[in-house]
Amino acid sequence: MAETLRPVYIHVLLWGLVVAVALIVRPPLPVDETRYLAVAWDMWLENHYLVPHLNGEPYSHKPPLLFWLMTAGWQLFGVNEWWPRLVAPLFGLGTMILTGRLAAVLWPGRADVVGTAPLLMFGALFWTVFTTLTMFDMMLAFFAVASLIALVTAARTGRMRAFVLAGVMIGIGVLAKGPAILLHYLPVALTAPLWIPHLLDRDTSVTWTWPKWYGGVIVSVTCAAAVGLTWAVPAGIAGGEVYRDAIFWGQSAGRIVNSFAHARPYWWYAAILPALVLPWLIWPPLWRRARTLWANDMDGGQRLCLIWFGAAFFVFSSVSGKQLHYLLPEFPALALLAGFALGSGVDQGRRFDSWLPGGFFVLGGLALVGVLHIPLSGRAAETVAEAHTLWGLVVVAAGAYVIWGRAGVGGISLASALTVTVIHLAAQPVLDKRYNLTPVALEIQAHQAAGRPVANFSKYHGQYHYLGRLRDPMTVIGQLNDDEERFLAAHPNGVVVSYHRVLPTQAKPLSTHTYRRMIVAFWPAQSLIDHPGIAERR
Repeated sequence: MAETLRPVYIHVLLWGLVVAVALIVRPPLPVDETRYLAVAWDMWLENHYLVPHLNGEPYSHKPPLLFWLMTAGWQLFGVNEWWPRLVAPLFGLGTMILTGRLAAVLWPGRADVVGTAPLLMFGALFWTVFTTLTMFDMMLAFFAVASLIALVTAARTGRMRAFVLAGVMIGIGVLAKGPAILLHYLPVALTAPLWIPHLLDRDTSVTWTWPKWYGGVIVSVTCAAAVGLTWAVPAGIAGGEVYRDAIFWGQSAGRIVNSFAHARPYWWYAAILPALVLPWLIWPPLWRRARTLWANDMDGGQRLCLIWFGAAFFVFSSVSGKQLHYLLPEFPALALLAGFALGSGVDQGRRFDSWLPGGFFVLGGLALVGVLHIPLSGRAAETVAEAHTLWGLVVVAAGAYVIWGRAGVGGISLASALTVTVIHLAAQPVLDKRYNLTPVALEIQAHQAAGRPVANFSKYHGQYHYLGRLRDPMTVIGQLNDDEERFLAAHPNGVVVSYHRVLPTQAKPLSTHTYRRMIVAFWPAQSLIDHPGIAERR
């Protein structure tokens, strides 16, 4: 039992190190993290638990599960910042643990894969970075893996109730990030004839007729729909026609048909995937042993993982809108395949096997330390001057350990964890100066408390609502033809927040702050009345 639990302890400790440092040194990042905190804050403040709101308007872009969990933590621990930022990382940890469980049901008796696959996931720098962020994809990955565990359990045991469990997991996944979870479940479920015969032992008593199997798949999808509609139907009725259309169409098919916000070519994922699996891409044992995946007839577990990854990768590549984090739910499939290929001898490589990944970390650490001596100009020079680059020596030491310690999966994963930790520590001054919006939010809160209405010039993403614990919506101006004039006429004692690359000289603002490379200025309404157009970005 102790040997089985030891790998779990390792990746829990690595996860705890990275997440703790990230929560301590990094402020909530605008606009995504601050927006999700704002929705949860509105839910908590106004009891909008059925229909989430942002700045007084229904928020239809995401389902409510993340916001429910954030407010549930506030019920237990009081309103705080650490709990809502810990929810998504906890799902990242849970996904790693469930990946080990999926390995156990796919390959019983292969304890090496159970312990190795989660570490392979966490050792990928891309996964390690994103497991610290407040986003929805870690939740989606968690419920996708959970639904596949139930599906494989159904295949091995012949029990229809496992399909019900799969449906419940899918349904909760719908509440996490919409129907996109079906993309990670249905291709595997519908191609069962390709992997189930290669998964079951010849002496097993379980036999499947495909009508019975697909009946079970229908049961799982029906259960998923029931769980999702339990929220969506009353929310659609309460939220009105626009909100109803958004949650039933915009969160699923609408985003596939009209996904132009992040339009990229079809080959984009294929081009960036090698970078996303660093440092494993440059680890020779994985090159050599990956060939074993195709050396003989693939078993059912290998086939399932290839279908899982391949189907999602094809669909994501075919859709115009592409984001890096869309691939996160496929990383368990890659980790399982890599863990299966590596086998039990992952830490017994050849003499020079550790040089490439170790050198990768050494060079990365040296680059961070030496970047101050590179002749840079403009924004890059300012950013480098503000960072604590000497933290790169820790990455150099981690790389040296990988090389001279001939480290295997655990050692390389430790180096990745230390690298992401160092990135946060090195960037802390930059993040605090240019991305911490708390001072701006607190000034808005002070103006509102004094009875001065505050307007935001340009689009508002809710970035100040939670940080300032604002209780009143922010008026948004500069978006319609006469919204600025109407606000100034109604609130001559008000305040306007605007954003500038160069601060106007016609008047003096009440105060200024820094956000990214812009100046955030607080203007008395009278200044905008006297100097029309002063709030426009220049």
